[in-house]
Amino acid sequence: MPLRLVCFVLLAAIAPTQASTVLVLGDSLSAGYGLKEGESWVRLIAGRLETHQPPGRLVNASISGDTTAHGLTRIDQALASHRPDVVIIELGGNDGLQGKPLGAIEKNLSALVQRSQKAGAKVLLTGIRIPPNYGPRYTEGFHGLYAKLAQRYQAANVPFLLDGVGGKPELMQADGIHPNEKAQERIAENVWPHLEPLLGGH
Repeated sequence: MPLRLVCFVLLAAIAPTQASTVLVLGDSLSAGYGLKEGESWVRLIAGRLETHQPPGRLVNASISGDTTAHGLTRIDQALASHRPDVVIIELGGNDGLQGKPLGAIEKNLSALVQRSQKAGAKVLLTGIRIPPNYGPRYTEGFHGLYAKLAQRYQAANVPFLLDGVGGKPELMQADGIHPNEKAQERIAENVWPHLEPLLGGH
């Protein structure tokens, strides 16, 4: 075998796997509402990415108050700017709290997933639950959207972002909607097992 070819094969064998860029497109639950810098679950995930092999980086494009419609107005620019390998879509909670039609929420989430996948990114949808203000039919229908869309588009899915947190006053801020700093590690634990398999090196 020619020496040059041998060198090429060896270099290919030891070349590091490309690191992953993770984009979080979310609302206040990801933007760190009511928390100090560095306390949010997103920042905790970023810390895990930094020590992952190969190391990854996280871009947090979350804005408090955002709905799925808001996400659609800015996802294309975020995808073009950061070229993520993975997109975590944490949107829909504000739509549900406002009682927006389930069909509209599904349409918007579908578009967010499709645009992310078209850009070459893997998608992780984070399911959320809302208070039963609009009745069980709406509440369960809303929560079921995430698993349904994950299956439709072969995307990863966190069944319930606030599992082990929601409904526990000691883990919530005074408004009863936003998790406090004590809850953030649990939320990160809910996300990481679904995110890690999507990263480079796996």
